[in-house]
Amino acid sequence: MTKTLLIIGFVWPEPKSSAAGSRMMQLIEAFQKQDYNITFASPCAKSENAFDLTTIGIEQISIELNSQSFDEFASKLNPKIVLFDRFMMEEQFGWRVSEQCPNALKILDTEDLHCLRKGREQALKDGNPFDVTYLFNDTAKREIASIYRCDISLIISEVEMNILKHQFKVSEQLLYYLPFLTDAMSLETKKNLPKFKDREHFIAIGNFLHAPNDDAVVFLKEKIWPFIRKKLPKTELHVYGAYAPQKVNQLHNEKEGFLIKGFAEDVNVVMQKAKVCLAPLRFGAGLKGKLIDAMANGTPCVMTPLAAEGMFGNFEPNGFIEEDAKQVASKSIELYKDKIFWNGMQKNGFLVMNARFDKHLFIADFFMHLTTMLNNLDIMRAQNFTGMMLQHQSMQSTKFMSKWIEEKNK
Repeated sequence: MTKTLLIIGFVWPEPKSSAAGSRMMQLIEAFQKQDYNITFASPCAKSENAFDLTTIGIEQISIELNSQSFDEFASKLNPKIVLFDRFMMEEQFGWRVSEQCPNALKILDTEDLHCLRKGREQALKDGNPFDVTYLFNDTAKREIASIYRCDISLIISEVEMNILKHQFKVSEQLLYYLPFLTDAMSLETKKNLPKFKDREHFIAIGNFLHAPNDDAVVFLKEKIWPFIRKKLPKTELHVYGAYAPQKVNQLHNEKEGFLIKGFAEDVNVVMQKAKVCLAPLRFGAGLKGKLIDAMANGTPCVMTPLAAEGMFGNFEPNGFIEEDAKQVASKSIELYKDKIFWNGMQKNGFLVMNARFDKHLFIADFFMHLTTMLNNLDIMRAQNFTGMMLQHQSMQSTKFMSKWIEEKNK
């Protein structure tokens, strides 16, 4: 039987712009190596930064929201597996997939827990400590329902696995820990990276459509960079990221060495030039792609505890973890000036990459798990009564709302 995978994307993958884009490309590569024929479908408009999936043999299909045309497309394709890119796509298309392809294994790739990110953002705005009252928000109700309606959900962070199991009481049977899937770092790769003496300046990077990155750059400009610049007056901070809004571009100040560089065509090039990466995130969720990029390019970091969340496990971090703005600045200066510290932190990063994110640690077990699920789908679904109940109740309202919109649009 042909192994067919349908991915329903919230956006078209942009691996050069975001960690979510890189993550999606890692999943695509993994399925391709298992000989899956992949179709990527999305209702989103393509941007100029979108990766052309046809160049790697993947069919690209534009689909419509609230349209029967998707039913005909899905029924004809009849995929073995359907992967929803974030819970919003499962909300829109999950019931249609269940009707047209009832035997397809439904996977939700969460990317990160949206309810966790939104709850933390609201707590920051309110000036309050984050607790379950912020976690159990309206987004959580939608997101957890989506997890129950799917056969398996891919969780990128061990911290989020624990939150789902212990705070939301989601059965472990419905969850699968699958972090970033990176290439192993060889001894030759490490040796060829620029050394301490060959690097200069600080770097901060992140897609500005992602609110935590937007907030972090303002935090850097107002609370952290002035202290660093005072002690290291010849250094610069190079801020990279796609889709920078006007308020971020207005932070550009050459006299202060705070330079908004915009989209980075090649993250490896800019990361290898920098001596220290700054990641003072104050809210967010998931794993931080910028830290993966930094470790892969031998660039030590100074980061907040939230940025470091889920990254290092029991291993030492590739830099300093500080909450307070002045401490972030102080440790950034220390790391920038001290070659011994810097080399040690770089080695920590190499160790973390190979011990925690090497794709060969995860892929074989993941596909073995999917095979077991495919062979026992009816049994596993019968054990998920909450999912069956949600399929029956909430999806009916989504279904009939969608059909009403479909009729209205005719």
